[in-house]
Amino acid sequence: MNGDNYTRREFLKTVGFAAASGATCSLLPGCAGTYAIAPAQRSRPNIIFIMADDLGYADLGCYGQRQIKTPNLDRMAAEGTRFTQCYAGSTVCAPSRSVLMTGRHTGHTRVRGNSSKLVGRVPLETEDVTVAELLKQAGYATGITGKWGLGEPDTTGVPNRQGFDEWFGYLNQSHAHSYYPEYLWRNQEKVILEGNTQGRQEQYSHDLFTDFALDFIGRHKDGPFFLYLPYTIPHAKYQIPGTEPYTDKPWQQDAKVHAAMITRMDRDIGRIMAMLKNRGIDAKTLVFFCSDNGAAQRWDGIFDSSGPLRGHKRDMYEGGIRTPMIVRWPGRVPVAKVSSAVWYFADVLPTVSEIAGVVPPSNIDGVSVLPTLLGERQDLGDRFLYWEFFERGFQQAVRWRDYKAVRLSPGEPLELYDLTTDFGEKNNIAGQRPDVVAKIEAYLETARTDSPFWPVEKT
Repeated sequence: MNGDNYTRREFLKTVGFAAASGATCSLLPGCAGTYAIAPAQRSRPNIIFIMADDLGYADLGCYGQRQIKTPNLDRMAAEGTRFTQCYAGSTVCAPSRSVLMTGRHTGHTRVRGNSSKLVGRVPLETEDVTVAELLKQAGYATGITGKWGLGEPDTTGVPNRQGFDEWFGYLNQSHAHSYYPEYLWRNQEKVILEGNTQGRQEQYSHDLFTDFALDFIGRHKDGPFFLYLPYTIPHAKYQIPGTEPYTDKPWQQDAKVHAAMITRMDRDIGRIMAMLKNRGIDAKTLVFFCSDNGAAQRWDGIFDSSGPLRGHKRDMYEGGIRTPMIVRWPGRVPVAKVSSAVWYFADVLPTVSEIAGVVPPSNIDGVSVLPTLLGERQDLGDRFLYWEFFERGFQQAVRWRDYKAVRLSPGEPLELYDLTTDFGEKNNIAGQRPDVVAKIEAYLETARTDSPFWPVEKT
């Protein structure tokens, strides 16, 4: 079927479920209070969610990049849908991943920062329901490789206690700064990388993650499987085995490594896509690609990694939270489409839940954007998207319709921008649109709940 006319109702029929509004639910064993539709024996798609680390909105060719070569991701965009107004869960690593995994925005999710000033790193708890747990209930094999960031060793937050059958990578973001670590975690055991001991740099972690991903796909090709692949590229440290094809460029060394990292990741995503075709499961596999937040550096004048957007990582402006998002699923997702639909990481959990036939928890903030992925009209315009951030004091951001509001500290007036004419957020129109400011202020009264780990000083 052509992705342009493949409707949500038709999709639900193909995977053996009634339309969502008429589905009958039953509590499945180990369901932790969520409800799932009993899976039919028809085919459900494999799901691969690939996420870069600190990749800028404009770091890919299909988003306007002219210096860095990304032919495989550009091809993925040509064979699927490229979204121009998709948002990460946060402007830094851990909370963004928490939003992705739980479907709850940073005013509600467990992990709201990379580290709490009160207790350090905060893990997910047993009552937190993740994407992996829901898909596991629906019969999916679940695997993750790369950077987790949501639980330290021996806590309730480690991947194997949050729905993942198989796990290989870094548990926390500080350990992930080195691409030549002396050890990584395989499930709940340390794996010593002998090639990186005694000062050697022989085992590049990114390559190991790709090897794991290819092996996981090969072993679970009969599906359905869920593979979460949160790569650490192109996060600093700037380490790589070689800077080809940029070695002779007249750039500083870190710029060469940044570009080579992205091209290496693109190469390996090409290997994954080729494997899907070679194993005959290409049409059965839904693939997402995005970044966890905005560019760590703008690289103005070289790569212009944030493109026309204001700011970068750790900013609440668009350059800090807007992400490239490419979605590909042959015969389902429209081909060569560019969509301006507004959605964010909190929507991933309910979307894949609908695809798998699982009813998500009732306390999430996201909505299923399956109609949007399938190319249907879906009204997403009147809801509020919310972010908060604690590393620079307490900051907030809200997207409502075409308006973006930013508050840089408690008690300060909201800044307001009209993204239809000012996606660079240069012209604060709060004084011109008091009605919109009042609407967003009213929303902010109930947008969040307090967290004991991230207290907000009242003003």
